[in-house]
Amino acid sequence: MMHRLAFCFSIAALAVPFGAASNAMAQTTRATDIAQAFADHCFSPRLTARTAQAQLGSIGARVDFYDLRPFTSAPQSPVTGAAATAGTDRRCEVSFDGAAPQVARQGIATGLAQENLTDLVDVPAGFPITTGATYRAAVMLNPNRMAVVQSGVRDGAQGVETFARVERLIPLNEANQ
Repeated sequence: MMHRLAFCFSIAALAVPFGAASNAMAQTTRATDIAQAFADHCFSPRLTARTAQAQLGSIGARVDFYDLRPFTSAPQSPVTGAAATAGTDRRCEVSFDGAAPQVARQGIATGLAQENLTDLVDVPAGFPITTGATYRAAVMLNPNRMAVVQSGVRDGAQGVETFARVERLIPLNEANQ
């Protein structure tokens, strides 16, 4: 009887690290899936608030999206999350639990490459740094439009969270009118 009890405790002790490893692997897989969804959807000018929630929220990402000047006939998507960044008319951001800034940065790199947006430019002077950002870059979308991408780790409602964000800037010639 004593040997059986010791055996059961040994098995239970082994299960704890495997359970923790399994949870960590699941969190990494989820982060990778969210980063890939960010890459696949957030750079699309046809993304709407409804499709952002459907495509990104359905896989467990927290979504912060607005598009005040859609490129298509889609209705305007008002700001519903964090306040709009001055000088921008569109944001697509995903966040998820845990610290995986390299995964978020890879999502940004993949999205830029998928859209053939490979020529990085300087981030405009004075453009605000998102709290917790560890990566920041800008890219020309066309001769008149620029986007700023940021990723990093910050404190969230459930603890540490990772984010990836792309914001489209209002063209300078229109912003000054």
